[in-house]
Amino acid sequence: MPCLRLVSAESAHVLAVKAASWGLGPKAWQHKDSSILRSQLWDRQFRNPIGLAAGFDKHGEAVDGLLSIGFGFVEVGSITPKPQDGNPKPRVFRLLEDKAIINRYGFNSVGHEAVLERLQRRAGSMSSMSEGEPRGILGINLGKNKTSADAVGDYVEGVQKFGALADYLVINVSSPNTPGLRALQGRQELEQLIDKVLEARSSLSCPRKPPLLVKIAPDLTQHDKEDIAAVATRQKGAVDGLIVTNTTISRPETLQSTNKKETGGLSGPPVRHMSTETVRDMYKLTKGQLPIIGVGGVSCGADAYEKIRGGASLVQLYTAMAYQGPPVVNRIKRELEQLLREDGFTSVTEAVGADHRGSTQT
Repeated sequence: MPCLRLVSAESAHVLAVKAASWGLGPKAWQHKDSSILRSQLWDRQFRNPIGLAAGFDKHGEAVDGLLSIGFGFVEVGSITPKPQDGNPKPRVFRLLEDKAIINRYGFNSVGHEAVLERLQRRAGSMSSMSEGEPRGILGINLGKNKTSADAVGDYVEGVQKFGALADYLVINVSSPNTPGLRALQGRQELEQLIDKVLEARSSLSCPRKPPLLVKIAPDLTQHDKEDIAAVATRQKGAVDGLIVTNTTISRPETLQSTNKKETGGLSGPPVRHMSTETVRDMYKLTKGQLPIIGVGGVSCGADAYEKIRGGASLVQLYTAMAYQGPPVVNRIKRELEQLLREDGFTSVTEAVGADHRGSTQT
């Protein structure tokens, strides 16, 4: 957030999460979202399509505070089975000239048990929303421990632990900061992983089995994308959605900051085009049958609208919060609503994938 730039990027991140956990920041509850922004996805009603991406609230500390800012949904994590420190500091770097961030956190996590206890406590004390108002949605993003010899087992354990608490679960196989993780996006590896986590989900004792999404990288070849689409849409063993995309290991030539030399995942405006093109590709490859959450470089309503027209049912942001602060959420919603109305849409759902159907609706 802008006022926190006087401290290091990671210290600012920690302070921002604490502030949200204490309920500091603008409150959006008193301003109901326009009905044009509402959508039904899976078996949940989203009051608006703007969500907070995983990586901000890594430990599930500030879910309700973040929802109160105006997000339609919040995704916590990535959460690993055992606590781990992540990579050595410094590991987060601002690229001020590019309004971007490079991070190499490396799945720093307090572990399953600590987050589980926190989220169970939240579930037990949740106050009901006003009648007719959809509640905020909670996504839980699962990761693997860096030294784990059984990556699949780590994800299975996450499904077993958090399945009853999540509105949706995410299998994160695309962070660039955990050695070997992105190899799980390979066709054979991904098939094995999805088979096992779907089996774990089917074995959950809770009556509702949460939707299962896979988060993919932007640094994929066309062949990689085709393989992922084929696995994700299998007749037996399909997932329920994709999150497109994670941070990139590429460095666009347009980057100005000297911090561009740092290793890690790049996020913010420089990744927007790459992410949106991957959204478009995956929408086409899955024939529009698989819900997509678009993430990467969203900092205004036009960015969100571009991803929605490209095929995203929902959109997430993160880096824009660091540079513009909480007010960015409601500004994006206002701008998105205006764009939808200008193009003649009566709901955000109508706009999903519009670019693949031809010209602007009238």
